[in-house]
Amino acid sequence: MTRFMLAAGAWLGAWAWDEVTAELRAAGHDAHPLTLSGLAERQGVPAGLETHVQDVVTEVERLDLRDVVLVGHSYAGIPVGLAAERIGDRLGRVVFVDANVPVDGETFLSGWPSEEVRRSIEEHGGFWPPLPRGEFAGQELTDQQIDLLLSRATPHPGASLTEPAVLQGKLVELPATYVKCLLDGEEPMPAVNELLRSGRWELVRMNTGHWPMFSRPRELARILAAAGS
Repeated sequence: MTRFMLAAGAWLGAWAWDEVTAELRAAGHDAHPLTLSGLAERQGVPAGLETHVQDVVTEVERLDLRDVVLVGHSYAGIPVGLAAERIGDRLGRVVFVDANVPVDGETFLSGWPSEEVRRSIEEHGGFWPPLPRGEFAGQELTDQQIDLLLSRATPHPGASLTEPAVLQGKLVELPATYVKCLLDGEEPMPAVNELLRSGRWELVRMNTGHWPMFSRPRELARILAAAGS
């Protein structure tokens, strides 16, 4: 049995992992999806990046998880990567699912044309609203899956996207797997490629879009189980 802690990306809560956690539990694993502060049922809680890092660390410690596999999707790769450093020998592995990775001194919005996102955060009272429906096209999502995603998505706390990451060590030294979803671009972002070139990180490719917990939950669960074994 492997123990998993899973955090989803922008606008999503623990609910996004429902199908994946069902698959993991059916296979005999222990799965704990986590809603980060300010999202889903935790709306209204002030949250920056450090808040989200502490969300992960606190829950791992509260549940007294050992040899835990931390899973971070999209934005959540940043707080999950930082939390992986902090939980010490509780960590079994960290899995980044088509995710950003923390870069010391940089934010989620660093290194790509993010002016529109910054403007949207300013115009919406410090929150990044969910993307319009058309942005989910071409990602192997059914109309019903897009309906679910948009009906349950909540505005994302902007401070968590603009607060710089503070690494305590070298990310490349963590036991890690990176899952690249090919419909969202065949090449990982430069920071990820640099880590993969070290030979220490495992790369797994999925022929699906950026939200594999919806488009291919069974396949993703199998990948996570293999990474944790």
